[in-house]
Formats: sequence, structure tokens, C-alpha cells
Amino acid sequence: MSLYELLRGPLLWLAFGVFIGGMVVRIILFFTLSTKKDKPIYRFFSWKWLWLSIFHWIVPLNQTAKKNPITTTVGFLFHICLLVTPLFLLAHGVLWYESWDISWWSLPESTADYMTLIIIGCGIFLALRRIFLPYVRVVTTAADYLLLGVTLAPFVTGYLAYHQYFDYNTVLLLHMFFGELMLVVIPFTKLSHFLMFFFSRAVTGMEFGRRRAPSW
Repeated sequence: MSLYELLRGPLLWLAFGVFIGGMVVRIILFFTLSTKKDKPIYRFFSWKWLWLSIFHWIVPLNQTAKKNPITTTVGFLFHICLLVTPLFLLAHGVLWYESWDISWWSLPESTADYMTLIIIGCGIFLALRRIFLPYVRVVTTAADYLLLGVTLAPFVTGYLAYHQYFDYNTVLLLHMFFGELMLVVIPFTKLSHFLMFFFSRAVTGMEFGRRRAPSW
């Protein structure tokens, strides 16, 4: 079995398995812990406060966004492109169809190309921000830089492979490896916030709703 077949076959399945299984465990542990520590919150479950809390942080109109408009804009562009680009990339769509006969709408290649550059540019901005802003640097660890590198690596190698810079086969293998590596590390690192954010904000929203609810 060639390295390409290994990365596209067993290792890909393993990466998806670790990613999905790890995230399921994270969600179960989150609710197990929150129901023990903040059990009264769930007595005041409210879809209204749940969605208001999530909406408040998804839409860049909160106080934090107003105080840091540039960082907020970069952060939103980074996260949106980070999620949308790999899901709707034409080349990935072809692989999904060839492997599992699943197909969906794809981004125009030029759009995906620009979005990849946005991800790389935003990633560089976030790295420089950690380096040069004292109040950010003081809470930054080596792991933060490493995670940012792991996040950017699939997009950098994907961009190089698409434009066929350097040796195409080598860059493609690196792209596949880093993509699978990112899937594997997500459940065990801060990268899990892309999903856990919604659950934590939902519980926070219900907590505020409970405090505003009548005492009776």
C-alpha cells in the first residue's frame, strides 16, 4: 500500500473516528459536569436565552467587538473561511463523491483560492498579535503557536498543491497528513471550541435567563 493510499484510506478513517468520537466524549463530559455543578440552570431551560446568548457572540456587535474592531473582523473572517473552505472545496467534493457517492454544492475554485489566502493572512496576523501585544503575549504559550501552525498547515500545503509549487506529490501528501492531524488534535485542544462554543454559550444564556426569571 502506497503512502497516498494509506493517508486516503486507513489513516483518514482513523482521523475521522478520533475526531467524531473525541467530540462526542467532550460533549458528554461537558453536560455531565454542568448538570452536577449547575443543575438548577436546566430547570429554567429557555430556547430564547439559549439563542440570544449564541447570537450575541456570533454577531460582531458586542462590546468586545466594538473595542477591538480589527481583531474581531480578522477573527470572523478567519473562522468563517476556516469552516467553509474545506467543506465546499471542489477537490474535496470530488473525493467525497468518489469515496462515498456523496455530493453537494462546491465553491468556485477562484473563490476558494482567495479564501485560503485570507485564512493564511489572518493566521499570520493572529500570530503577530500574540508576539507583539504584551497583554496577549503574557497569556500565550508554545502550545498556542503550535496549534495555530497545525491549523494553517493544511491550507498552506493545499494552496501550494493547487498551484503546483514545489514537488506536487510531496506537497499533496503533506496536505493530507496535516489535514488528518488537525482532525485528530481538535477534540483534545482549544480547537474544539469551534463546536463546544455553542454548548457553553447555551448554558451561559440559560444562566442569565435564570437570574432574570421571577424568584417564584
